[in-house]
Amino acid sequence: MWGLILGGLILGTILAVLYLAGRFARFRALQRAARGRKWAGFCLGLVCVSVIAAGMWAGLGAISAELGILHLAFVWLLCDIVCRMVEKGRGKKLAGYYAGFFALGITTVYLTCGWYLATHVWRTGYVLETEKPVGSLRIVLFADSHVGNTFSGEGFLRWVEDMQAEQPDIVVITGDYVDDDTMKEDMEAACAALGTLETTYGVYYVFGNHDKGYYGPEYRGYNGWDLIAELEKNNVTVLQDETVLLGEGFCLIGRQDRSEWGRASMEELTAGLDPDKYSIVLDHQPHDYDAQEAAGVDLVLSGHTHGGQLFPFHRMGQWLGLDDKSYGLEKRGNTGFIVTSGISDWAIKFKTGCRSEYVVIDVRECD
Repeated sequence: MWGLILGGLILGTILAVLYLAGRFARFRALQRAARGRKWAGFCLGLVCVSVIAAGMWAGLGAISAELGILHLAFVWLLCDIVCRMVEKGRGKKLAGYYAGFFALGITTVYLTCGWYLATHVWRTGYVLETEKPVGSLRIVLFADSHVGNTFSGEGFLRWVEDMQAEQPDIVVITGDYVDDDTMKEDMEAACAALGTLETTYGVYYVFGNHDKGYYGPEYRGYNGWDLIAELEKNNVTVLQDETVLLGEGFCLIGRQDRSEWGRASMEELTAGLDPDKYSIVLDHQPHDYDAQEAAGVDLVLSGHTHGGQLFPFHRMGQWLGLDDKSYGLEKRGNTGFIVTSGISDWAIKFKTGCRSEYVVIDVRECD
């Protein structure tokens, strides 16, 4: 599946570059520079596309540059269609090549907004009621910090301070805390930031698919065990198919990531679970909803999807069956599911179908 998606992106990018080179060649300045030679105009257009792509690559990375070019091509195509419709309605051609100017302007504004939504962090709140006599619990949830992408390890402290201001009873991290490219210094600084948190029941973490690194410990200078050691040094409890009690009324179940071989099933994790306690599951990938509902847990918290990332493909994971949900709150039977869009971003530095966030969840007894 991912091979097909990657192949489609590469092919689409090649076609987009060729299309844009031809579109840029229609600007009068390039036509004059080419002196009427179409091949020269196309080459100059190719230079323009290359300059834009290189600038985005230098500032935002290769994948963001690729997506920027794809967005520009798509918007440009739409602008061309609209301008042709206008010309047909007027019965004569427009005086200038307005489609190109509109395409460049719209894409710039759109991607700038997407960059802002990815690199700034908002607070999202939920209030959940339960009939179980368990009292109340304030949970602060975040996921997908991918430290080093939109903020450094030291820069992460700013958002930790905001989460501390929520006066949480518990802070939970549902995976992808670090990225394949997160260097050791950033990882250590981010863990030190977590060490400043003061809560009633502590800080808990489960692994995501990126945390242990796909490229080996030599690439970034540490492995999964080093990450565990640094987290534990800063009073963070790492859960790998484990259950802990929180006071008298709540229990927390932390799962290994779906990418791990041999992770425990929900049936195994909830065997002997006290039904009078309010059970909370931390599971990085939202992809086991049927089993979690059948197990009778009260709340499942996930990340991984980045909120669907890009409009209009922000529900692609659900359409392809990769995720049970892309973003937000859903209730199935007696089980609530929350997927966060993440506090940061991966290699793609745009969010146009959502925004970066940390989540505050207040669990309360029904009146």
